[in-house]
Amino acid sequence: MDQRNFTYMFYGFAAAWAIVAIYVLTLVSRERRLGRQVEDVKRMLEDREKK
Repeated sequence: MDQRNFTYMFYGFAAAWAIVAIYVLTLVSRERRLGRQVEDVKRMLEDREKK
């Protein structure tokens, strides 16, 4: 194999891992946001029950 092929393969794998990492970070961010919203709704329900 030519050395250029390994270089392109490295860049391809690096790009693929970067895309996967960005996707995972996006999912973590969404999950945290949803968790905060669920906690807000729980607090709202508790406040409403106290009244």
